[in-house]
Amino acid sequence: MPDNQDAPRHSVNIRPGTRILSVLRHLNYKPWFALAEFVDNALQSAQEHLEALRSLHGPDWKLKVSINIDPSMPGRIRIYDNAAGIASRDFPRAFRPASPPPDASGLSEFGMGMKSAACWFANSWEVRTSALGEPELHIIRLDVSTIVSDEIEDIDVVTESADADLHFTEITLDGLHHLPVGRTSGKIKDHLADIYREFIRSGFLELQVNDTILAYEDPGILVAPYAREPDGPVKTWRQDIDFDFGSGLRVHGFAALRDPGSHTRSGFALFRRGRLIQGSGEEGYRPAPIFGTPGNHRHLRLFGELHLEGFEVSHTKDGFRWDENEDPFLELLRDRLETDELPLLHQADDFRALEARRDRRRIAEEALANASEAIQTALPEVVERVAAEGTVGTSDEPLEPEPLLASREIRFPFRGRTWVISIELSEEEGASDWLTVSDAQTLGDIETLAIRIAMHHPFMVRFAQTERDKVEAMIRMGAAVAVAEKLARNSGVSYAGTVRRNLNEVLREGFSEP
Repeated sequence: MPDNQDAPRHSVNIRPGTRILSVLRHLNYKPWFALAEFVDNALQSAQEHLEALRSLHGPDWKLKVSINIDPSMPGRIRIYDNAAGIASRDFPRAFRPASPPPDASGLSEFGMGMKSAACWFANSWEVRTSALGEPELHIIRLDVSTIVSDEIEDIDVVTESADADLHFTEITLDGLHHLPVGRTSGKIKDHLADIYREFIRSGFLELQVNDTILAYEDPGILVAPYAREPDGPVKTWRQDIDFDFGSGLRVHGFAALRDPGSHTRSGFALFRRGRLIQGSGEEGYRPAPIFGTPGNHRHLRLFGELHLEGFEVSHTKDGFRWDENEDPFLELLRDRLETDELPLLHQADDFRALEARRDRRRIAEEALANASEAIQTALPEVVERVAAEGTVGTSDEPLEPEPLLASREIRFPFRGRTWVISIELSEEEGASDWLTVSDAQTLGDIETLAIRIAMHHPFMVRFAQTERDKVEAMIRMGAAVAVAEKLARNSGVSYAGTVRRNLNEVLREGFSEP
């Protein structure tokens, strides 16, 4: 980026509070909440100038925010938005620590968002912005360590001429203290989609992280009879919530039961001013007085969206400052969750016990269908590559009959013979082996392989029983182990089943526990 040495310059005074900048990197931020500060500023700008923006671009104009994260060392993050830009008159407040805006009723209220998030991420950062209606583009560069060590109170602003209709803000963070790598990148997308779901759903905001435009998918809501009246009418298990504390405190939204259930995505999402404050991603708000102990059936199904008005939030906007209000809030909420017409808590407690088999059967059948299609497509080629010529090995006894959730049979030709593979998902209680295999030979040109996966095995119960993608992954893995064992046996390997037997023992004895 050019230095713009010849461009006009002026300065912005950031006194007092410059020393605050050096400690902001130690804030207790999570990456998604730090990035949310920049999105909040863009939303605030777009909302304040919406009439002018739509007058210029038409009624379909929407706010677009893109976040690009380069994880290669030393790391760089670029945030760009097409909101109204930072007006020249707002520069002192925008870059001075702890200088709140005149109107603190929006998403930008503490006067710390951009500064605290930028300094948490990086020591050096740059802001390029052009405000709607101003024929200028401004560039501000900050090096926190230099500002603090040299006690700098005025920072230079480079100004270039620009079209008065140009409007944007671009923030570049270099040399990151906190570099989002690995699974953190996926978590950032999940959390930001949750945090801004209201704006995304309405079409007002298009939020992009790297190459992904974020979307929020509403979970399915349980439609079923009351578990304690199984022959009664079918109900939609969703309850509107609305109660008033007085003193300007109000809560409204809804509570519901998920279908299918999810231990990781249950819990309440708590909003203020349309923006989620607490309960994003897998960190749903699950207070013990309502949800009880972790892992129970309420943790599987109960969820909702609650909008809190008049409540204070932390300065990092990742939690509410409840003071003495959380206990009364939970008491009132619990009352709304357990009405005579729709007893959500009782249904959450009892429904799984009655409907678990139906849920598991549906999930098992869907997962097995997907896995079978993939196996049918890939396996002939895979077997051709992996198999070595050899004599046919010994045969196991056929599998004993067991109650099944689902079963599938796959056929394909291989080396002049027809392979017939059956995959069974067993619901036998107390199964000790996760994977059971039989490759009993039949006469003629038929090569058989029977694969059985125990859905009640402790490993499956803990990790893959109520989410189709996880069940499908386990089916694919079990089938891969079984086919590899058969190929090894066909090539003359002795005791080819030893690995599978050891696998079953390790899963049962060691890997099924928390």
